[in-house]
Amino acid sequence: MKTFFLTALLLITVTVFAQDKPLSLDESGKLIFYEVVDLKTVPRDSLRQRLDIFLKAEGKALKVKSKASDSILQAAGKTIIRKTALVLSRPSGEVLYNFYAELRAGKYRFWLTDFNFIPYERDRYGNFIPATSIGVPLERKPGKLNAGEWDAYVKATTKDVNAFAARFKTAMQQSSPLQPVLKAVPVISTKKW
Repeated sequence: MKTFFLTALLLITVTVFAQDKPLSLDESGKLIFYEVVDLKTVPRDSLRQRLDIFLKAEGKALKVKSKASDSILQAAGKTIIRKTALVLSRPSGEVLYNFYAELRAGKYRFWLTDFNFIPYERDRYGNFIPATSIGVPLERKPGKLNAGEWDAYVKATTKDVNAFAARFKTAMQQSSPLQPVLKAVPVISTKKW
């Protein structure tokens, strides 16, 4: 009976922790989340419209940096890393990242990269503010003293990135609302009668 209980507990633990897709390393050694999604029946214009709706819905979370071309978009975002002790939770830092999306007819790809951690500190009013403006790349290996805390930052970032990717994919799956066709209002000419 004990072995059955322990096996069931182990399986539940493995399924809970295995749900997040881990961040991979790209060819330059940076952490990256990369995915290609096929939507064979959706034209490129519709994908572009869905992307614009998603960016508008995200609002303050994503800031569009540049549109390098008609098919690729770059935006900057951030996620807050929270530290929880028993019931209390406080922000311990933020992770800045770059979001890229490229659209083609029937498919799109997106990736999140350039993860930089900025620690928070309390100011004299008790608010948590960034301690510095220069971030530390998440792929950098910490020393022995901070290894556990750094792994917690990477895991929290992975969880937030996977949640962001799920939101983005569902937004791109949903059909964009059709814009009503505006009929031209006839202009009344007073010169001809």
